[in-house]
Amino acid sequence: MAAAIASKLDILKANEGLLDAETRVLVSALLDAGQEHLFSGWPEPGKDDDNKRRLLAQLRQLDSSYAGGLLKYISNAKKLLKDSKEGSNPFEGCVPSVPEGEKLDSGSDAFIELENAGLAAAGDTAFVLVAGGLGERLGYSGIKLALPVESATGGCYLKLYIESILALQALNGNRRQLPLAIMTSDDTHARTEALLRSHAFFGADPAQVTLVKQEKVACLADNDARLALTPGDAWAVQTKPHGHGDVHMLLHSSGLAARWRDAGLRWAVFFQDTNALVFRAIPAALGVSAARAFDFNSLAVPRRAKEAIGAITKLAYPDGTSRTLNVEYNQLDPLLRAAYDPEGDTNDDTGFSPFPGNINQLIVSLDSYCEELQKKGGVIGEFVNPKYADAGRTSFKSSTRLECMMQDFPKDLPSTARVGYTSINQVWAAYSPVKNSPADAAAKAAGGNPSHSATTGELDYYKANCKMLEHVGACIAGPSSASFNGLEDLDFWPRVVWPPAWAIGFDQLKARLPKPSAISLGQDTVLIVSEPNTSLESLTLERGAVEVAGQGPIVAGTVSNDGWTWEPLDEDKGAPEEEVIRGFHVVRHAIETLK
Repeated sequence: MAAAIASKLDILKANEGLLDAETRVLVSALLDAGQEHLFSGWPEPGKDDDNKRRLLAQLRQLDSSYAGGLLKYISNAKKLLKDSKEGSNPFEGCVPSVPEGEKLDSGSDAFIELENAGLAAAGDTAFVLVAGGLGERLGYSGIKLALPVESATGGCYLKLYIESILALQALNGNRRQLPLAIMTSDDTHARTEALLRSHAFFGADPAQVTLVKQEKVACLADNDARLALTPGDAWAVQTKPHGHGDVHMLLHSSGLAARWRDAGLRWAVFFQDTNALVFRAIPAALGVSAARAFDFNSLAVPRRAKEAIGAITKLAYPDGTSRTLNVEYNQLDPLLRAAYDPEGDTNDDTGFSPFPGNINQLIVSLDSYCEELQKKGGVIGEFVNPKYADAGRTSFKSSTRLECMMQDFPKDLPSTARVGYTSINQVWAAYSPVKNSPADAAAKAAGGNPSHSATTGELDYYKANCKMLEHVGACIAGPSSASFNGLEDLDFWPRVVWPPAWAIGFDQLKARLPKPSAISLGQDTVLIVSEPNTSLESLTLERGAVEVAGQGPIVAGTVSNDGWTWEPLDEDKGAPEEEVIRGFHVVRHAIETLK
């Protein structure tokens, strides 16, 4: 064997002295896999040796960070690239149908019953935050977790998420710490850690928060899966993110998922970095998972036919098995036309498609999840999406790579697994992500699509809070109309903010308002609850701003002051990024503090 390896290494031109025994085996295997180009240009020993070591070190890192190693990655890539070139249809012969799941109206009796069941189940739940991205796409230079949710208090997304988990923990008597794993990337890891430490982990025990860093994968230069070298650097393989599906591999390789299961936790909730409403929907979805014994439950919202969002779909396969999984919107319409409805993806009499929209907030049963992780090492189904330079699909415009998405986990589950969804019929109650720049948001809105901007993320958060108050019996004035950053006729509800510890569900909110009919908020008012251990007996806020900061029952009469105003930005004046991406800033004239 040693002689065979030595023969293969002739291409290194006597540079094999730079290779230890483990690296020699790896390089030999890479040569067998058609990767000669990585080494064919190496000069004689003594020249560029540091660069040679740099490339070898990167190859070892790429080999160790991918489940199954770099050779497995190349093997997977060859198969997927072949399928892509041939135009293979992964859903060939599949018959789609509407999947099993639960559709809920926020605040309905059924919703509250499931919410309460989920709040109890949350005491046995781990949480996984997928947060590998920067805010550059939004026009924000920081990590997205540091972005303020709203401008009234300035609290960031990570603060809201951790405080929500702590509220669930407290609601279950603090009988155990609820763990939070945060998947980071090279771009976000250090800054996420610094954000946590600079804010004392937002009240969490540092031991209950774990950061797991996602590594990148090698880029592919051609249909033969030759690893692409970095343009301008012949001593480095070009790399790109593998996708948020890596979270499953990281939970397996770190041992976290197994430790959670062994500690008696039953569920894991996956959520993403800039959806402030997610914890308004997670408890009810947890309740559904418990009631229906789901192994995998996707949180969903209604989607319009042909809307650019993945759809939860049940597929019957030619072999007689069936699975419920996410089908990307560009694949759904031809699939439905072929085997469901000649008209394809159409709305039913509700005005929405019968196939709910996947929003990538997921709940898994840890028992079945860990069993599946063990079988496959945490690797889930991958895909490749090369941009071809010619009609024959023989070359690429630029390098590509394998990718994976966390919502694709059910694709490899056994057909006996119970997979379903929980759809919240009111989108504003569950889903308002911040993922578009002001210009992109305005363009989407002009096309009749959700803008998903920092502007609407903040305004929808106020709306959801007002709607909850309204539902339990408070008198809330309807929204005014506002326009910011080219977004017209926005619903601008009273700016109401409270900490998760004050109320995380409808019944908790009712308990904080003994006489909800005695609470009245006028249009364009501001109500901030900063004290989590208080109840509000009465308040008539005709105009202006109020902060509830005192413990014990607060009894207030009529309040009126100059309040705070959300003013459009003057384009000629510099403003912080956090304000620019919203299109407004807050002018604080007056506020009354109630103690």
